[in-house]
Amino acid sequence: MSITLEDNKRTAIAVKLADMKATQNLLIANEQALIRACQDGEISDRLQGFLKDDQKNLGIIDTVIIQYGIKAEPKPSMQKEIEEIENMMQDSEISLFEKVAKHELLKHTQAISGILVHKAGQVVGADIAVVIAPLNAVNFENRGHEEQLKGMMESLSTLELTGKPSDSGLWSRVQDTLAALSGIAGGIMSHSDNEITICDLIRLDHTKVGTLLDQINATNNPQKLQEYFGQVYQDLSAHSEAEEEVVYPVVRPYYQDVQQLYDEQAQMKQLLEQIKAMNCEDTVAFKAAIERLMIAVTAHVSEEEKDMFPLIQNSLGDEQQKQLATDFKTAKSKIQDQRLAVASH
Repeated sequence: MSITLEDNKRTAIAVKLADMKATQNLLIANEQALIRACQDGEISDRLQGFLKDDQKNLGIIDTVIIQYGIKAEPKPSMQKEIEEIENMMQDSEISLFEKVAKHELLKHTQAISGILVHKAGQVVGADIAVVIAPLNAVNFENRGHEEQLKGMMESLSTLELTGKPSDSGLWSRVQDTLAALSGIAGGIMSHSDNEITICDLIRLDHTKVGTLLDQINATNNPQKLQEYFGQVYQDLSAHSEAEEEVVYPVVRPYYQDVQQLYDEQAQMKQLLEQIKAMNCEDTVAFKAAIERLMIAVTAHVSEEEKDMFPLIQNSLGDEQQKQLATDFKTAKSKIQDQRLAVASH
């Protein structure tokens, strides 16, 4: 059975995520340019806050793309738009107000894109909804930035037209709007202040694969079985290789049963290859094999989350855990790129 994903809906979401990453990089470049050009201390400080938020949010988007497991390039139209905005930000003939207005529009576009990806994920597959959940924090933060940018535009337009600053109540009105928005967002916005940890990343993989296996159990459609298993195969393969390359060597000094984790993953890889060789049209045999895989995955996940996670949290410092998360993401991304290169030849 082929494990190449042909589902157009999943590919379309991958392209949208690639567009969002390209847009996020542009937002960061814009803010750096606006900070250099701005003489107003209040506005400059808020832009500095945006820059810090957007650099963090780039990491979240990158994490979502890696966990999603399907990579794509931004649309050509997006590449063209990025070049036009980059040129605009460097044009000394264009006013700061016009540049901030363009940046606000870009922020709005990014927020809408995140919402569209979220809605599409809910329709296409429960596993996608799991993976893209961290985008919720990015979406709400972009909404908050939009409100502040509207305040900047009012201040800059007043200054450009009259030579005088806008009334002193402007920023208090902006803060009132932000407070209301924060109340709507609830805990989602505050959660975005925290970096995704190595345990979060591994747990996200576990949840996604578990959701995919549940979706396999819920259907007898051969096309869906192939689609879902193709994603399970790719996700589990990249996850296990990255863990064995990055995570297990670090935890070995603290965890005497680490060899058991290697052995369990070897068993899962063997099961994956066996299922890959099967015909999913024979749904009874195929789903029986999936059941064996589910039992192996469940036992492995339980051991990691109940035994390995506490060891990581208690034995490694915050910086070590952050570095481990970065290394795990880098390893997974590299593995995915290698598999994509092989599949394209």
